[in-house]
Amino acid sequence: MSTTAIRRPRAVIATTAALAAGAAGIALAFAGCGLAGPGTVSTIGEVDFARPLAIPPLAESWVDADGARVFELEARAGSTEFTDGVPSETWGFNGPYLGPTLVAERGERVRVEVANALDEPTSVHWHGMHLPAKMDGGPHQAVEPGGEWMPEWEIDQPAATLWYHPHPHGETERHVERGLAGMFLLHDDAERALGLPSEYGVDDVPVIVQDASFDDDGRRGRRPGGFAGALGDDLLVNGTLGPFLDVTSEVTRLRLLNGSTARIYDFAFDDRRTVQLIGTDGGLLEAPVDTEHVRLSPGERAEVLVRMEPGERAVLQSRMSADALGAPEQLAAPNGGTDAFDVLELRAGSALGAADDAPDRLVDVPDFDPADVAVERDFSLGGHEIDDREMDMGRIDETVTVGTLERWTVRNEQQLPHSFHVHDVQFRIESIGGQPPPAELAGWKDTIYLAPRTDFRLLMRFDDHADPETPYMYHCHLLQHEDQGMMGQFVVVEPGGRATMTERNDHDHH
Repeated sequence: MSTTAIRRPRAVIATTAALAAGAAGIALAFAGCGLAGPGTVSTIGEVDFARPLAIPPLAESWVDADGARVFELEARAGSTEFTDGVPSETWGFNGPYLGPTLVAERGERVRVEVANALDEPTSVHWHGMHLPAKMDGGPHQAVEPGGEWMPEWEIDQPAATLWYHPHPHGETERHVERGLAGMFLLHDDAERALGLPSEYGVDDVPVIVQDASFDDDGRRGRRPGGFAGALGDDLLVNGTLGPFLDVTSEVTRLRLLNGSTARIYDFAFDDRRTVQLIGTDGGLLEAPVDTEHVRLSPGERAEVLVRMEPGERAVLQSRMSADALGAPEQLAAPNGGTDAFDVLELRAGSALGAADDAPDRLVDVPDFDPADVAVERDFSLGGHEIDDREMDMGRIDETVTVGTLERWTVRNEQQLPHSFHVHDVQFRIESIGGQPPPAELAGWKDTIYLAPRTDFRLLMRFDDHADPETPYMYHCHLLQHEDQGMMGQFVVVEPGGRATMTERNDHDHH
C-alpha cells in the first residue's frame, strides 16, 4: 500500500499562557508519573487531501466439505510507503499493513486459519464476537512464530461492525500500533431488508482511524503521551495519510472504527451537518439518532449515514475537548483531550445516485429485564489496576454461570481516561451516573468510555459456551493500560460449576 499526502507546514500549538500559568505546578507534579505531555495538536485546515482513501480488500473465503466458511490470515512483517518513496517498517495480515475485511452471515459456521510469520508470538482476538473462549484469541491463545491456529465457531449474533486485532499479554499496544488490525462485518436478514447502503467500498465504507507520527525519514513513531498512552500527531485512515473519498451516492454509510491504541476521538463534520447514527459496537440501533458528533474511545465502533448534495465537499474532523474527555483541561491536554484533526474529505460527484434516509425503525433490540438480574458485580478502575489488582494469567477473577443475566457496575475512580471492554458478550447500558443512557448509547455495546467518577451500570447475559478451563477477559481498552495489567479474567461455567484455575476468594458481588 502506497500513500502520499501533501501537507503544508504545521506547528504543534502550545498550550495557552493561561493554562500554562494555571497548571504549571500540576504538570510538574504529574511529570514524574507519566501524566504530563506535549501541548495541544491541531491539523485543522492543514491537511491537503491528496490521496484516495484505501479500501481494505474483502478477504477471500471458501466453503469446506462440512459447510464451514474458511478464511486465511497470516501475520507478517512488511514495508509501507505512507508517503511515496519513503518506506516504513510495518506489520499486517496478508499484506504489509492492516488486514482484509472478513464478511460472514448470521448462522454461518466460520473457520479462520491463522498463521504467524512474525519472529515473535502474537494472537488474533475477534473483538465484539460471541464465541467459545478457546476461539476468542486472547492471551491464552498465543500463536508461536511459524505456528498456526484454526478457531471455528458459529456466527450467532446480529449484523454488526466488529474488528480483529492481536491480544498478546503485555504486547497488545505494540502489535496493534505496528498495523495488525482489520474489520469483521456481520450481516443478517433483518439488516439486509432495510435497504441501507451496502456496496462495500462505494457507499458502505470502512473507516479505520489510527494516530501515528513520522520523522523526516518517514519512520513511524509516536510522541510520548500522558497517562492515556503514546499519541501520534498525524492520522491514518485505512492506512492512508490525508485521504479523500469520492462519493457517488446521495447517502454514504461510514463504518467508523477507533483503531488507535490510546487516542479518543469526537468525530463531526466541519460544517456541523447532522448525520444519522444507525449502529454501535454490537449492531444496529432500534431507530436512527440524528447527531452532529460521535465520540469513540479505542475499540469502539459506530455506523453513520451521511447525506450529500452534488458537488459538495465535507471534511470529517475530530475535535476533542476537556468536556468530551470528562477531565480538567490541565489533565485533558496531555492526554489528547484538546487535540483536533482533519480526518477524511468526502467529495460528492456532480451527479449522485438516489438514496433514501434510513427508515424510522431499524431493528428490534430486546431489553433486559432488571428483575431477572441474578448476580451483581462491582469493578473499580484506577491507575493500571482493576479492583486494586494487576492482571494474573493464572488467576480467575470472576466466575459466571451460563444463561444468567448480570449487572456489572463499573467506575473510573480517576479524573483520567479509562474505558471498559468485555469479551464474548454485547451489553446494554442500564444507567450512567444513575440516569438512563442517551439514545446514542442505547444499543448493543462491548466497549465503553468511562467518564471519571461516574457509575456505569451494564446489563449482560452470558449465553452458551460454558468452559471452566478457559477464561475470557475484561479490561481497559487503552492498550498501554491493558499491557500494564489493567485486565481481569472470567470463566463461564454450568450451574454449580467452578473454574479449574485459581479463583479469587474476595469477589465483590452478590
